[in-house]
Amino acid sequence: MASQHQRNQAEARKKIQVSFIVREKEEKFNRSGVNSLQLDSDSNMLYTAGRDSIIRVWDTDRSEPRSSSLNDSGYVKSMEHHTDWVNDIVLCNKGETLISASCDANVKVWNTHKGYCMSTLRTHRDYVRVLAYAREKEQVASAGLDKQIFIWDVQTLTALTLSKNTVATFNVNGSKQSIYSLAMSANGTVLVAGSTERALRVWDPRTCEKKMKLKGHTDNVKALLVNRDGTQVLSGSSDGTIRLWSLGQQRCISCIKVHREGVWALATPEGDSVGSFNKIFSAGRDRRVVCTELCDPDMSRYVVCEESAPVLKLAVNANDGKEEIFVATTNSHVNVWPVKNPEESTDQHAPDTYEDVPTEEEFLSNSQPEYREPTHTFLGGTSIFEYKVLPDKRHILTKDTLGCLALWDVLTATKVEDLEGKDLEGEYQKRKMVLYVPNWFTIDLKLGMLAVHLEDPDCFAAWVTESVFANGSEPSRKLNYGGLMLQALLEHWPNSYIVMEKDSDEETEKIGQENMEVDNNRKIIKGNQYFSVPSHTPVIFSEVGGRSVFRLCSGDAIKEPDSLALEHLAPDWVIETVVHKKVPVKFNNMPFHLLPHESSSLKSLNKEKLSAGDMLVMQKVLDHVYDRVLCADDSNSHSSKKDEKEESGEEKKVLPDECNGKSESSAAADKLELLCDDRVLDLSLDLRTVKTLIWSKPVDLVIHYRLKS
Repeated sequence: MASQHQRNQAEARKKIQVSFIVREKEEKFNRSGVNSLQLDSDSNMLYTAGRDSIIRVWDTDRSEPRSSSLNDSGYVKSMEHHTDWVNDIVLCNKGETLISASCDANVKVWNTHKGYCMSTLRTHRDYVRVLAYAREKEQVASAGLDKQIFIWDVQTLTALTLSKNTVATFNVNGSKQSIYSLAMSANGTVLVAGSTERALRVWDPRTCEKKMKLKGHTDNVKALLVNRDGTQVLSGSSDGTIRLWSLGQQRCISCIKVHREGVWALATPEGDSVGSFNKIFSAGRDRRVVCTELCDPDMSRYVVCEESAPVLKLAVNANDGKEEIFVATTNSHVNVWPVKNPEESTDQHAPDTYEDVPTEEEFLSNSQPEYREPTHTFLGGTSIFEYKVLPDKRHILTKDTLGCLALWDVLTATKVEDLEGKDLEGEYQKRKMVLYVPNWFTIDLKLGMLAVHLEDPDCFAAWVTESVFANGSEPSRKLNYGGLMLQALLEHWPNSYIVMEKDSDEETEKIGQENMEVDNNRKIIKGNQYFSVPSHTPVIFSEVGGRSVFRLCSGDAIKEPDSLALEHLAPDWVIETVVHKKVPVKFNNMPFHLLPHESSSLKSLNKEKLSAGDMLVMQKVLDHVYDRVLCADDSNSHSSKKDEKEESGEEKKVLPDECNGKSESSAAADKLELLCDDRVLDLSLDLRTVKTLIWSKPVDLVIHYRLKS
């Protein structure tokens, strides 16, 4: 009763949808852009935060220069629990803990050695965009589009368990706009936020007291750095400038313009231990990574490299006296670039005197990258960016960023085949068929993979006959795609099992052996008899258009923590379908007129306006015509009784979905044909297909019949 009450409360607050991702068991390569990077120089590990919702770990010692081998990529493992873009990550606790922020409105705490999520923080109400870390205090701050800033104690977060999962947090108030950048001094004395307000707001995180507001930028502030003792702030903005601020003087002390477009990323070789800013790296929308020394920016600035896509994040590795910079972009790969050593530089274009220094405009227009090729590349995968759902509402054609096509099966959550050619529309036309099945799911490609969403009641709209499945033997038996899909996604959940005595023959003849297990003299039936999904398939419960509520892999529903979570969080419409095997039944009756064709000498039916279920196939309509028209003379008495019933005052004849006299079907097809809009109909088509795809008029459907010539 308690779980039912909690579930009803949750549904009352927000409508819940069920989603699943069609993907490989192990996704080794980023499917889309990389939003954030973290380097652990002690373990030589690189952490990437992907737009495909996955955090990946890479061994920086194993990556080959410009490697083209997917088996030698440096990939170590994946950390999966988010359901949307991972926007930012920070390494804490000497590399033992990682904190992540996501568009799913959650902040998650990870054990980096074991690679699992220890806890989820759900205080934010909208996308969590950024994190900030005070290394000496072991504190992390999170902020995002809800304008809220929360400060967390890392040691407290790592102590959370399933039974002890509540934590206190400090809420910093005062931001007027959505926050896109955040930074905290290593000693935990200064917290700075940048937003669409085009200003920097500064707080003391120890007291949550607002200290000042710094104005100067003319666009969104997208990148921030604070020096170790909290006396200086470096900011990058979509206005294309980098500003150095003195917090003691509460003013901008330097403004640098080295980019043609917005500055989205900043980094220093010293990281958060920098005393005062000098050498900085910047990048952003113009794809160029620029190195500048603030003590003499005009003489020292140079373009390190130019990426193939806008830059989202920079990380500098300064081990062994050599510097290299890791660059994350809106593409799926991460490049590692060398950094010029001034003492060893042989740059022929470097200015010798101030007279030779290019002007700001000349630098922006004419400067060339120091390096053309990266020293290492952590390879990314392809991202699906276009799709077409086939008329059967089961198969989907997709096109990825390399132009490759593939065919997918929604019901089994698998790829059917890779296709030759690059023309998505042409492939769709080749596979297009005259078939109408109502839409029962929606698709989005935000993660670079197929994400399928099911909502009540729309997911129960598609009824089909059992004949669509290879093992179907009853063409008249109706099945619901949405109901079968939910049962397949949660077939490993013990609550969904059908348990009966071993000797019982009830319903077992209709169920395939692959869905049945025998345990302790009991028969256990799982899922549905038609298809299953891979056990690694992610299943997500989330608010429609909002935050995620719960995520699990399909095969993990058998585990106690996930099984209990399903009991508490699954909405009633899912429980009814999966546990109680009850699918909402809503068959539509369709009126239509059945008339002799103008070229035909056949007589009219006694009642020309009929109605039947919209899944009635044309073969049944043809049988009806054959019985009432051609066979009328042979069965006058039988027909007269039916005519008397029709004359009893009924407005229209209701045509049953199933007709007797199956032996007549062959004879009827040999002698008669049906037409709609002067087009001869395939007898396998149903009424809804004919009405939607062939008739396509706002008035009642009209079907004609005539003798075959």
